[in-house]
Amino acid sequence: MTWYKRTESGIQTSIRRDVPAGLWIKCEGCAEIFHRTQWRERAYTCPHCGYHQQIGSEEYFELLFDEDSGEEFNGHLRPVDRLGFVDRKPYTQRLLEAQRETGLMEAVRTAVGLIHGRAAIVACMDFAFIGGSMGSVVGEKIARAIDRARQEGLPLIIISQSGGARMMESALSLMQMAKTSAKLAELAEARVPYFSVLTHPTTGGVTASYAMLGDVNIAEPGALIGFAGPRVIKQTIGSELPKGFQRAEFLLEHGFVDMVVHRTQLKATLAHLIDLFLG
Repeated sequence: MTWYKRTESGIQTSIRRDVPAGLWIKCEGCAEIFHRTQWRERAYTCPHCGYHQQIGSEEYFELLFDEDSGEEFNGHLRPVDRLGFVDRKPYTQRLLEAQRETGLMEAVRTAVGLIHGRAAIVACMDFAFIGGSMGSVVGEKIARAIDRARQEGLPLIIISQSGGARMMESALSLMQMAKTSAKLAELAEARVPYFSVLTHPTTGGVTASYAMLGDVNIAEPGALIGFAGPRVIKQTIGSELPKGFQRAEFLLEHGFVDMVVHRTQLKATLAHLIDLFLG
């Protein structure tokens, strides 16, 4: 089929209908357009500028676990509305909509599998589910993942991606900060390693608890990491913030994270860390 056809009045464009939709990606960083295959081959990052597109637990499990080795656990746990919370719509309705739109039960999934042949437990958050907010079930699933890592002596990896605590669960959400932190203290006492991976964005109560408690804290390039957002901080202190404030590279320079790792190197880096910590 031709792209154009010439008429007496000039060139008239025609719509080509034999090209499947969704084959091309426009980078949110540099606006370059490239084929979806390139994007996937480069671990969902831009082949031109290296921009790290936000991805979810399904993609991270695919990237980290050896083929057919990942097995999800505690997937049956789902949130409930203990407080009967209503803002613009009932919380129960928000949960049902999020579950229908994402195919997820909650904002975190936990799985056990092999990373270059090394057994590990991975908990991965999904920003698509109510902004990756930390509710009671998120805290419970992470706590159970920590317990399993401690009991089986398996290294723990938590991939954070969150807007913070879930306001619809009020104090019940905030309690998860103390709960998960206490569980990680037990993991440390058992001398089982924990590696925290901070992706874009990692903010609020998640940053103030398990996200920053890793034996090694790893950030993805360009990730926004902090407690309050830069706009709130700027308004509070009434002055301009340094360039790149709260971005992964800024935090590395100031000692808040241990390394910034490109997503294509994340699996190899984690495997190397497991070897270093467990010999």
